[in-house]
Amino acid sequence: MATAQLGDVEIAYEVDGPDDGIPMLLVMGLGTQLVGWPTDFVASLVERGFRVVRHDNRDIGLSSFTDGPAPARAAVVRSFLRPGSGGADYLLSDMAEDARALLDHLGIAAAHVVGASMGGMIAQQLTIDHPERVLSLTSIMSNTGSRRHGRVHPTLLPTMALSLTQPRPSDEDEAVRLGVEGWRRISGPLFDEDEMTAMVRTAVRRSVSPIGTVRQLLAILESPDRTARLREVRVPTLVVHGLADRLVGPSGGIATARAVPGSRLLMFPDMGHDLPRSRREEIVDAIAQNAARAAEVPAQG
Repeated sequence: MATAQLGDVEIAYEVDGPDDGIPMLLVMGLGTQLVGWPTDFVASLVERGFRVVRHDNRDIGLSSFTDGPAPARAAVVRSFLRPGSGGADYLLSDMAEDARALLDHLGIAAAHVVGASMGGMIAQQLTIDHPERVLSLTSIMSNTGSRRHGRVHPTLLPTMALSLTQPRPSDEDEAVRLGVEGWRRISGPLFDEDEMTAMVRTAVRRSVSPIGTVRQLLAILESPDRTARLREVRVPTLVVHGLADRLVGPSGGIATARAVPGSRLLMFPDMGHDLPRSRREEIVDAIAQNAARAAEVPAQG
């Protein structure tokens, strides 16, 4: 693991694959560290010739944390009810700038960009703001920022509110248990408890930051709808979504695919808000095929 000082933000990152591999940036979602990418998923991309870069977004994992008082619960409620109320310390566009700066730090002129959940939003924003830095875009279990699409299932709202406001237990085993149960609620029918337990334990031992997760949530809530700007995207785009996703409803993926001209939509009936093991090779194949399309279209500038 390495770190890069990118202006006022320090970003922790890892690189897998050969130095001369095809650059691919993986961007993870809300409150999830770079270890959230399954190891076999990363290995499969490396096997296909990619130099895979993963990083902890600001306010999570081993990256730097925002100074200042923790967001008040009222600020989160206001942002849910009235977007643009000003409760966020930063926006998704700032997190996209972190990703762009990390590419600069690594000497990568342009990369294939894959984002999951909030990471999909960041990947979209990076493509919108810096089209010359993105060779292809893959948006997984994400949405356009429109409040009309990709809504959270109502049954998850009480659990989400509780998880964002209750203090994390100091006991490691209890923290892991709660983390695994949280993932179980949003995952699909192929949930792998053993694999998830190992991932959550690794994450807990690296860092625990419920306040950072709230700050990231506010960044999502306060960021504008990207639908109109996504219509300007010309890089090859793949949208992946699970029909069993209750955290970001399937309509989020459908809206994203409709917004981006020429995009491909890949949906799985047995996938929730997760990357089920039995679907990973198919998803990786689709990502590689989408990346290959980049050679067929003129570069954006």
